[in-house]
Amino acid sequence: MKLLNLGLCLFFVGFLLFGCTANPADGQGQGAVSDQNTTDNSQNQIQSDNTGQIDDTDIIPDSDPDSSPDNQPDIPSPGVRPPSIHTNVIEPADLVYLGAFKLPGPSGGSDWTWSGRAATFYPGGDSSGVEDGFPGSIYAVGNDQDQMISEVNIPIPVISRNIDDLNTATTLQPFSDVRQNSFPEITDFAYPAMEYLPAQDGQISGKLYLAWGFHLFESTNVNTHSWCELDLSDPRTPSAWSIEGYTPFLTADYLFEIPTDWAAENTPNMRLATGRFREGVWSGRGPALFAYGPWIEGNPPAAGSEVPVIPLLLYGVQEPGALEITSYDYTEMENYCAADQWTGGAWLTKDDKSAVVFVGTHGVGDCWYGFSDGTVWPYDGPYPETPAWPHDQRGFWADSIESQIIFYDPADLAAVASGSMENWEPQPYATLNLDQYLYNPGHYYESSDSKRELVRAVAFDRENGLLYVFEFRADDEGNSIVHVLRVN
Repeated sequence: MKLLNLGLCLFFVGFLLFGCTANPADGQGQGAVSDQNTTDNSQNQIQSDNTGQIDDTDIIPDSDPDSSPDNQPDIPSPGVRPPSIHTNVIEPADLVYLGAFKLPGPSGGSDWTWSGRAATFYPGGDSSGVEDGFPGSIYAVGNDQDQMISEVNIPIPVISRNIDDLNTATTLQPFSDVRQNSFPEITDFAYPAMEYLPAQDGQISGKLYLAWGFHLFESTNVNTHSWCELDLSDPRTPSAWSIEGYTPFLTADYLFEIPTDWAAENTPNMRLATGRFREGVWSGRGPALFAYGPWIEGNPPAAGSEVPVIPLLLYGVQEPGALEITSYDYTEMENYCAADQWTGGAWLTKDDKSAVVFVGTHGVGDCWYGFSDGTVWPYDGPYPETPAWPHDQRGFWADSIESQIIFYDPADLAAVASGSMENWEPQPYATLNLDQYLYNPGHYYESSDSKRELVRAVAFDRENGLLYVFEFRADDEGNSIVHVLRVN
């Protein structure tokens, strides 16, 4: 395994980690998706003056993470990681690209510009629709500022480099603010997550399971999870609860279903996977994932209660009560970059094969904390002047970015759940680059057209093997477009 040599910088309001420099990523076993796309590969560009990168100028670096070895926690020696043998897994070549479709116009006071942070497939949706091979519906989060939820049908996807050729979804339920007053602590730039499950133990109806997290948390005492009914006009969202024993930097950015048989064997009665990857090192050096079953604690759990989880992935160590994760080179995901954005996940299954996938934006080449023109912000000064626009947003950057799907073996996660593997030992066995299908691959740092995220949420239709991937700011107006892949 080739580890990226990272220079970490530790800073927060007293002690917050913040920076890295990584060597260029090597080949990542990228597979080829089958399709029939033989048309022009020209890319559309959008017109916007915002990159989507969060400005971390409020963070003041404080100390060198390597300067106080006596303060490091006592964790197991890394040892030698054994080679992994992956059988009965879904490979990148098993995914067939079917095309894309557009989202509908505004409704209910919001729209699909700057959208797609969370989505889920609902098999019972659009029951009166045409039998076209794409049944069900998708619930998804709209514009980032509003973060309302709407339900749309699923039209037949089209393979074309011309967005105007794509079919357009129809609104089934207009946008609605299902949060109501259930997440009072979530007030700044928020990260939503959502997944549908049918009725579980003690329930009489299926639910949309929800999570909302901050960009920056100042406390571990934040209620981040809840659920709501499928009727967006009457969501009846109960007051939120939190995840027991883990910082919210780890738990609130994606939710997806765990298959029934796997959960019964490894995480009894916990049918949801919840987690987060936070750029930088607040959430460890790779995506975090936990098995979760809130109905175990009540229907619903008590407001403000802590719901237990089982860790499945965590690239670092959660110290009791700590807001940030402690991590080391050997608790790192292969090809990790602090500028990564893993924003969606799904548990794919097809016949006897399966894979846990994360979808997002991967930083390629050198990674650093500072500004997009390559200016590095040092942890101990002297501090450089802020570059002129459009390079004036401080945060985590990379030489380039790619939209990717990374694949994990569920058997490795079972080993973590049983305690036979450390929670940082599983590694992706394959990577798939999606850039060839995007309408706006972005990353134009020299212009106002740049963006920091390429793809966001995903939704999975398990019965039909259909994976729906939201491309962020895909058209000239900044609307999301949904790409469709089938597990072959």
